[in-house]
Amino acid sequence: MVGRSLRLLGMLVAVLLLAPAVILLAYRFVPPPVTPLMLIRLTEGYGIDKDWTSIGRISPNLQRAVMASEDAKFCIHNGFDWEALEENVGKLQRGKRSRGGSTISMQTAKNLFLWPHRSFVRKGIEAYLTLWVEFLLPKERILELYLNIAEWGKGIYGAEAAARHHFGVSASKLSPRQAALLAVTLPLPLEYNPGRPGPYLSKRAGVIQGRMYSVPYTAKGVCKEQ
Repeated sequence: MVGRSLRLLGMLVAVLLLAPAVILLAYRFVPPPVTPLMLIRLTEGYGIDKDWTSIGRISPNLQRAVMASEDAKFCIHNGFDWEALEENVGKLQRGKRSRGGSTISMQTAKNLFLWPHRSFVRKGIEAYLTLWVEFLLPKERILELYLNIAEWGKGIYGAEAAARHHFGVSASKLSPRQAALLAVTLPLPLEYNPGRPGPYLSKRAGVIQGRMYSVPYTAKGVCKEQ
């Protein structure tokens, strides 16, 4: 009886460990229908406004602005920016505020599978999922997923819905300034309004707009050489 229980437990653990890989293989080709965050926000009284858009129909301005704001080393790291993580640990030790050092790959893993509230347990699971994200998905697909499921306001998910809601344009038509404003909204999308930015958001967007063009981007797309 004990042996059978252990075998069943082992099978359950194996399924739980491998399930994300199976789901990610599917997401390599099809859009995620919904995310845990969307469902959580739905229970909080928000709707779900989303419209999947291929990476080729999302303005390069937004792609570069998001990388400049969230993860400048996206194209060259393996899912983790160890230098940024070390820097943030140092800030925490000195009692300073830290943004956490999450990469776009880590945020994609979190948004696809996990809940929003921070904890050591969630961060540990997030790290495990990030390994699968980087192993199974090309960089361009990771960014495409992220830009389509990111939260950009109350019930607003993805670049297309965000562009139309905040600026009245499609994601393909976002200007550098609009893209920068959307990018700097990402850390606190329920508090910041890129369509009506305050002084801090405007200043931060100006900084990101200045950094955008140092982010690698070619005619072939993100993280691809000419």
